[in-house]
Amino acid sequence: MDKPGSAFSESDSLTRSPFQRDRDRIIHTTAFRRLKHKTQVFIAQDGDHYRTRLTHTIEVAQVARSLARALRLDEDLAEGVALVHDFGHTPFGHTGEDALHARMADYGGFDHNAQSLRIVTSLERRYADFDGINLTWETLEGLVKHNGPLETATGEGIDGPVPRPILDYCSRHDLWIATHASLEAQVAAIADDIAYNTHDIDDGMRSGYLTHEMLEEVPFLDGLMRTVRDRYPNLEDSRFTNEIMRRQITAMVEDVIAVTQANLREGKPQSADEVRRAGRTFATFSPEMAEVDRQIKKLLFGHIYRHPDIMKIRAGAAQIVRSCSMPISLNRN
Repeated sequence: MDKPGSAFSESDSLTRSPFQRDRDRIIHTTAFRRLKHKTQVFIAQDGDHYRTRLTHTIEVAQVARSLARALRLDEDLAEGVALVHDFGHTPFGHTGEDALHARMADYGGFDHNAQSLRIVTSLERRYADFDGINLTWETLEGLVKHNGPLETATGEGIDGPVPRPILDYCSRHDLWIATHASLEAQVAAIADDIAYNTHDIDDGMRSGYLTHEMLEEVPFLDGLMRTVRDRYPNLEDSRFTNEIMRRQITAMVEDVIAVTQANLREGKPQSADEVRRAGRTFATFSPEMAEVDRQIKKLLFGHIYRHPDIMKIRAGAAQIVRSCSMPISLNRN
């Protein structure tokens, strides 16, 4: 089965590759600009130094591009997938999505990946010849399944039913949702993990919900702090935290590069389609770094995401989403 191209035929650009054009179109969308007002853990009134979806997205794109360059992948495709991957997220992070999902239960619920797909294929209306921004098949594929296949070979949803907007779109423009995505989309996905693990620690330290003593609960972070203290014994707190975060990103990125290279040597895929059909994810952490990732997430959940103050903020955010959500007809774009 041959991959389809973009949904609408266009002349090639004289100055940009198709993936460069994708990236540029993503950046110029209204949806991209809206990311600046979509908060994650901390809301806008907490201060303008905390991450939003926009700053998070930019950090993910930077890590994804670094991984792609080291692995000799297409940097523009990896960056494009990273830049578009959160378009469909609600305000207030996963709290907002959970509230909207419950509000839309009678309509099949809400899924941010499905909403991202709707935005770039229908809701953005900037061009005379088509709705959406007419991204390449590869970028759309990466958007929809950067975290892995959505259904089995027999058509059963892997993590529950595949969202209806994705199925409807694939009936017109097949995105091969039973296969893995490209290596570029895989590095964008793991770049997401690296970025938010690191910046949520940074924001947690800035807010006071995390302390350096709490970071010692994770042996990997404890080791980084010991190394930094030994080399810079009198370093001020803000620089100390930044030095830890910088080293954390470096260690995780280097781990992914080494493991992905080893996985590719073992699997020996000879084309992008062999990567898709390999039945595995090639861009991963080592078992040791995967355990570090698990421990960091546990730390963040215990001290930030489930902190009583944050839970109170989340409850208020959920109420805002519920009160602003109106019944929606699925026949409308």
